[in-house]
Amino acid sequence: MGQRANLLGRLPRPTPLAAAELILLALVAVQGARLVWTLATPVGPVGDWKAPAVILPGSADALGEFDPFFRLTADGPGVVTSLNLKLYGVREDRATGRGSAILALPDGIQRSFAVGEEIMPGVTLAEVGFDNVTIRRNGAPEQIFLDQSESAPTAAAPAPPTPAPAPDQSDSPPPATAPPPIRMEPRISGGQIDGIAVSPGGDGGQAFRAAGFAPGDVIVSVDGERVTSMERARAMLRRSGGEANVVVDRGGRAVPMRVRIDP
Repeated sequence: MGQRANLLGRLPRPTPLAAAELILLALVAVQGARLVWTLATPVGPVGDWKAPAVILPGSADALGEFDPFFRLTADGPGVVTSLNLKLYGVREDRATGRGSAILALPDGIQRSFAVGEEIMPGVTLAEVGFDNVTIRRNGAPEQIFLDQSESAPTAAAPAPPTPAPAPDQSDSPPPATAPPPIRMEPRISGGQIDGIAVSPGGDGGQAFRAAGFAPGDVIVSVDGERVTSMERARAMLRRSGGEANVVVDRGGRAVPMRVRIDP
């Protein structure tokens, strides 16, 4: 009995620190056992793992309602209108949600309609897309698409160049037209012709000086009639046989003269 008491006395006395060490060792052992069990057993406790079946919401025939051209509305696939309307052009405005479209009415007349406007009784323009418009016919949405059935025009083959005719050496060049002895040009003031400016022609000014003109002269009237156009002045000179009483503006002074001018 005394020997047994001596043995118990030699054992270390339990302390809170020793108890914590024992609890920690127990937790490590449990986690190790769980790791071994995970590696040794399948993914699932009753067999191999399988992906769950995906059930699409809505009807069973989901692909039957799919529109590869994205012509869908909130209620399902878009409905192309049966009205006698034809879309010729669109102007889409995504910033404001508005826009306009050019539509041909049943009478063939093309008109431009903005979003919200009435196209015909009971039919309004609801939305504008890049190649279609949506109308509301008695509250139901319908669509009209741009007509793209016309084939592209075939490019015509370029015509071969026409060879230039060889010059005829036998023909002599036409004689040069001699410049008039007195040149006449209209003077414009305030957007209207109010006189005919005269200057020396091709004879070096001989006929110009013989007529009594000076550089800078402007004919403002012929035989008492104001000059308002070149045609009017030429007609008055032809009527008088080229010799007429004229008034020229010479440096701001009105100078009457009798001259002979070949119109």
